[in-house]
Amino acid sequence: MFIETEATPNPETLKFLPGRTVLEVGTANFTDPDGTEASPLAAAMFAVPEVSGVFLGYDFVTITKSDDSDWTDVKPQVLAALMQFFASGAPVLSHEGAADTAVAVEEDEADAEIIEQIKGLLDEKIRPAVAGDGGDIIYRGFKEGVVYLTMQGACAGCPSSTITLKHGIENLLKYYVPEVVDVRAVE
Repeated sequence: MFIETEATPNPETLKFLPGRTVLEVGTANFTDPDGTEASPLAAAMFAVPEVSGVFLGYDFVTITKSDDSDWTDVKPQVLAALMQFFASGAPVLSHEGAADTAVAVEEDEADAEIIEQIKGLLDEKIRPAVAGDGGDIIYRGFKEGVVYLTMQGACAGCPSSTITLKHGIENLLKYYVPEVVDVRAVE
């Protein structure tokens, strides 16, 4: 099995492309080894001591390493763990519900049309570009003109994530949806 790697805008994160589908639908984000019971793949990645985050997308796995480690040491260990996992035939997710679908803010039903427009723009224009960098943006809500989003994978903790959020996403949403006045990141 040949696994390609790609750099991401976040120097602590690499994108691994195993040449196969990882998740058929959605994404899954793991920031702690204690929360990996839903994913044997995430658990296998956290077995590498320097791994501090695992993000699963359609055809990629994004790994974040600890700040005090070096990719020249960590990358071979991650590649070996990925090859061993995929050779084992174990499921990527052990049960449904591992993907994150929570909404952070209570929304007004009167904003339903605006919310659908925002979600459509995120899905069609923004998420594909962010997935190309090994991450994802999760919609958390819309209230009083403010769109709440969570950055995941390579986007979480990325030095350029604030610029992406404010100058890229916010400008695009404001252009297409005049009701949007601000975009904020939430955990």
